[in-house]
Amino acid sequence: MTESSHDKVPSRQRKRFPGISSRAYEHPADRSALVALRKLSGFDTVFKALSGLLPERSLRLLFLSDSVRVSDEQFAHLHAMLRDACYILDLEKVPAMYVTQDPRPNAMCIGLDEPIIVVTTGLVELLDEEEMRAVVGHEVGHALSGHSVYRTILLFLTSLALKIAWVPLGNVAIMAIVTALREWFRKSELSADRAGLLVGQDLQASMRGLMKIAGGNHLHEMNVDAFLRQAEEYEAGGDLRDSVLKIMNVLPRSHPFTTVRAAELKKWAESRDYQRLMDGHYPRRDEDKDTSVTDSIRESASHYADTVRTSKDPLMKLVGDIAGGAGDLGGKLRDKFTGGGRANGSGESGSSGDGESSGSNGSKGSSGS
Repeated sequence: MTESSHDKVPSRQRKRFPGISSRAYEHPADRSALVALRKLSGFDTVFKALSGLLPERSLRLLFLSDSVRVSDEQFAHLHAMLRDACYILDLEKVPAMYVTQDPRPNAMCIGLDEPIIVVTTGLVELLDEEEMRAVVGHEVGHALSGHSVYRTILLFLTSLALKIAWVPLGNVAIMAIVTALREWFRKSELSADRAGLLVGQDLQASMRGLMKIAGGNHLHEMNVDAFLRQAEEYEAGGDLRDSVLKIMNVLPRSHPFTTVRAAELKKWAESRDYQRLMDGHYPRRDEDKDTSVTDSIRESASHYADTVRTSKDPLMKLVGDIAGGAGDLGGKLRDKFTGGGRANGSGESGSSGDGESSGSNGSKGSSGS
């Protein structure tokens, strides 16, 4: 069930973005993938055929029968936030929204034909009004970007992989697709965090919400600056072994780590792109059809190159060295992994100390997963 999103205006004055395209807030890696998919010949036909296999109707009936549908009569404050978010992002149809009993704080946007938003009781009880507003905006951002389609497919394929786990080759093929979709979806979460900020227009509320998801409802025991320093320590700490552990830890996840999300959102909020957007300079959705796939991929490649160049992660720094034509690659790899340099007098005295101290870090990362 949908309704016009323009019946009511936000409860407090916020900037609105008429006709905004999701390209305005999408992470470059997310955007290039979506633009390419939207331009792919026959893509809609394939997905319509696949929709017959997906349990979308079953999911809608399940939430309708065993959850609480948000409306003016039920969870009215969430319904007001939902209308506000759709008004600010100019989403014409308000998605159906449900609250489901689950102590774990979570929210999702799923559906092929029409997206539906689901939030858990754990999340509703954890967040205050402005923090929850950012989450609702996050999910509306998923709907505007069309992420719900791919999220539904990801859920379906994950379930399918479990059912055919006894078929070795079939499971490997499905899991390869699931792994690729998870990598895309992690980037889409960064996009949706940006949409949440555009709706809430309160960076501190967004930061608080992410901290609560990580550490529970104990704000008096937490500090935003200290939380963001964790992200810096996570990125820069350890050696190549820790870099590999980071990759292994994140592969099975649908969401990026919470500290990373907070750091990424703060970085975007301080960028010139965000300021221009808030000043009313942003791409419109009526221009989406003219979007160049090549330009989007080029922008994504530029983003990754900049990420490699500025990253403090040991693996990314090594990739940057390779791209920059640094010599003695074999020696660098040996020293990074073994803490070497002492036997051959390579002069990389820092490698020895890093290698010895990172062993405990690597163990901690492993046990933490």
